[in-house]
Amino acid sequence: MPVENPSVQGITLYSHADDFRSHWIRFLLAEKQIKYHPVFVDYEDEDLASLNPYNQLPMLLENNLKLFSASIIAEYIDDRYRQNKLYADSPAARAEQRQYIWRFENDWFKLADIMLRHSDTLQPEQQQKAQKELRNTLLSLVPLFQHFPYFMSETFSILDCMLAPMFIRLSLMGVELPKTSSRPITLYCNRVFSRPAFVKSMTAQEKSRYSNLINL
Repeated sequence: MPVENPSVQGITLYSHADDFRSHWIRFLLAEKQIKYHPVFVDYEDEDLASLNPYNQLPMLLENNLKLFSASIIAEYIDDRYRQNKLYADSPAARAEQRQYIWRFENDWFKLADIMLRHSDTLQPEQQQKAQKELRNTLLSLVPLFQHFPYFMSETFSILDCMLAPMFIRLSLMGVELPKTSSRPITLYCNRVFSRPAFVKSMTAQEKSRYSNLINL
């Protein structure tokens, strides 16, 4: 579909209809109860390049501001709209959140990209390698999900906004975790997937594809 500069006021979010980075930002906006104008496009949309030289999604436009990195968009929204804060206020705690975001983007998200965005050209051995690496990494971090209701925290945070859209796509990636040893992750997912904002943030396509994991 053609991509044009919108005339609506407030936030315009260019988003893919079924993509974990776009879902992350839609989830964040829903948690903070921020109204916005969604525009759904594909990565291959030629018109997207006129606004975004990297053809990245999601992309946020607000007034004269244009952002096309999910982590930058997330922090901007949380700072710009102060209700229901999801980033920590203290410098040390926020730095730790940023470090986790950096790790997830460079480790887990890159593996997810291999399995989801490049599935048509992926060789079986490449797929199996990515699946094994992500599965083993998640299993090694099970203890991080044992002692808190949310990721390393008693309260819901930006890290949960980031992780949940990837976790709901594990089966789509072919990443199956053993039920017994991964139970803390399963309980964590059930807890986050049941949040009203999570369901609200999903597109019709996502609700249809992941209907067995959410409460509609």
